[in-house]
Amino acid sequence: MTEIRDCPGPDPDPRPPAMAMPPLACDTHFHVFDAARYPYQAVRGYTPPDNDVNRLLAFHDALGIARGVVVQASVHGTDNRAVLDAASAHPDRLRAIVAVSEGVTEAEIAAMHARGARGIRVNLVDKGGMPFRSLDALADVAEVIRPFGWHVELLVHVEEKPAQLRTLAEAMRLPVSVGHIGYTKVARGGIAHPGYQDFLAMLRDGLFWVKLTGLYRISAEAAFPYSDTASFARAVIAAAPERVIWGSDWPHVAHFDKPMPNDGDMLGLLADWEPDAAMRAMILCSNPARLYGF
Repeated sequence: MTEIRDCPGPDPDPRPPAMAMPPLACDTHFHVFDAARYPYQAVRGYTPPDNDVNRLLAFHDALGIARGVVVQASVHGTDNRAVLDAASAHPDRLRAIVAVSEGVTEAEIAAMHARGARGIRVNLVDKGGMPFRSLDALADVAEVIRPFGWHVELLVHVEEKPAQLRTLAEAMRLPVSVGHIGYTKVARGGIAHPGYQDFLAMLRDGLFWVKLTGLYRISAEAAFPYSDTASFARAVIAAAPERVIWGSDWPHVAHFDKPMPNDGDMLGLLADWEPDAAMRAMILCSNPARLYGF
């Protein structure tokens, strides 16, 4: 039986980012945990420490972040209470991405939409208890969520099956985002990997959105600044700046046995990847406002 490891917590003192933050900046990827209120399922890949919505909002205030998108974590399976309670309690500030079963109904989507949900997460890599069997199983669910203006957020290694990803995105006829800049590890060849080059082509063709998240999940370096990931960030911004968004990945679950990065330092990397303040404002503000309906 695979050991379920306890996660370390985030750095409790985020430094101010090395750039001016634009109004209505948005963190599009983080999780909230409160085990007493929202228990974890037995089938999971890790056990996180409590970091509830109040701690999340204090973290955002420290960084100058006005909006956020709380993403369903695999430890909760399809029990979306944690993300829906957070988003519905702060409707001007938060949106939610939920996890659903393949048989989800229009009525269930409508109820979650009213509480701030704007998309579904399909985690095919670090599944824990996520229920989707494959990318092909998304077709029917796409029909259910399309009338609500929702999108699909994928956690996949984009370099592995680029042809299947292209077919999926073209068939679904709704926005599709991918996390961790595509989740292609530097050790797999980085942006030079032919599959990642195919992904960049799909970005240029308008088929995907991409999140600037989880640098430590793809870097070959043990600690900040994860300089070997800068080429990924610059490549996706060059390919589709109007469909790039940023996320903290707070509180950095399953980041084991390596130094915990400071979130202000991580956010400040955006100024290095994109020196133009107007472009950064698009990535931090207007792009997420369009995708998440702020």
